Amino acid sequence: MARNSTRTSPAVRSRGVADELIAHLIEQAGGSPHAEFLEEMIHSTLRLIRNQTSRGDIKILNAALRELIYAFRIFAPYRGTRKVTIFGSARISEGAPEYLQAAAFAREMSARGWMVITGAGDGIMKAGQDGAGRDQSFGVNIRLPFEQSANEVIQNDAKLITFRYFFTRKLVFVKETDAIALFPGGFGTMDEAFETLTLLQTGKSSLLPLVCVDREGGDYWRAWDAYIRGMLLSRGLIAPEDLSLYRVTDRFAEAAREILSFYRNYHSSRYVGDRLVLRLQHAPAAETVSRLESEFRDILAEGGFSMSSALPEEAEDSALSSLPRLTFVFNRRSFGRLRQLIDALNRC
Repeated sequence: MARNSTRTSPAVRSRGVADELIAHLIEQAGGSPHAEFLEEMIHSTLRLIRNQTSRGDIKILNAALRELIYAFRIFAPYRGTRKVTIFGSARISEGAPEYLQAAAFAREMSARGWMVITGAGDGIMKAGQDGAGRDQSFGVNIRLPFEQSANEVIQNDAKLITFRYFFTRKLVFVKETDAIALFPGGFGTMDEAFETLTLLQTGKSSLLPLVCVDREGGDYWRAWDAYIRGMLLSRGLIAPEDLSLYRVTDRFAEAAREILSFYRNYHSSRYVGDRLVLRLQHAPAAETVSRLESEFRDILAEGGFSMSSALPEEAEDSALSSLPRLTFVFNRRSFGRLRQLIDALNRC
């Protein structure tokens, strides 16, 4: 008798058994509406065996995953509260004009119901937490060879997280925030400034307000802005609209207004298929939508602007279901112009 040519191979049978075991494990752990992603994560982990991944690489993956899981758990109860990340030098002393400016800015944002995220160290980081207060602060610390300890404002607080890796820490800084305020600083602050701008310029982060705040009359960020314009813009290394991705000021109240005005009408965004969905507090008039479509036609990959209610694919965002939507097929490259569109919607 001829063999059945459709017999399942041992490798396929093994995968089927693994699928069943993984599905059973997730069910026994309590189940999840996101089980398909958890199954994929477990399969990815098992591939480390097949790839004969080294012990050192496995330790990196394990530590990074543990750090992110812990950070997501700490931030989860506060997801409904707007937050601003404050970056700046740990070397600025208490009482310095930059310190006082950062504390005043954080105090103003806290008074508006916002929470503050800093690196939990001294200098500008401590100023941010001094201004906001312990209850309104998160500390996202980093373990360094010279043992950077958390400042006394946030030390031993449940909202203090200490990371081993800069890359997981940076991810949390940007993922969990709704705005970024940069105060004067050294290499670390420049790294955070340019990385955030790169994420905004390339669409790897949702658009958010980024404001560079100096002491009153200071030239730190004005000199930086002159470099951006004189060395990058003039040589065609960035586009003119990329300058819309940040603001420079030496007034803490103006910095706060810049952030708050970004959310005056704009609420949030997401992609549904090939369409970008901008959630708004208030629907603009039909003639305004028509005018904006004409003004921003260059960012459209096809079609035009349309207003809608929540899309079926947004069911998981039920808390935002009442917000009107502006939807369009975005070209996914003109993020400076997209920021200009959001500014225009906020002025409506």
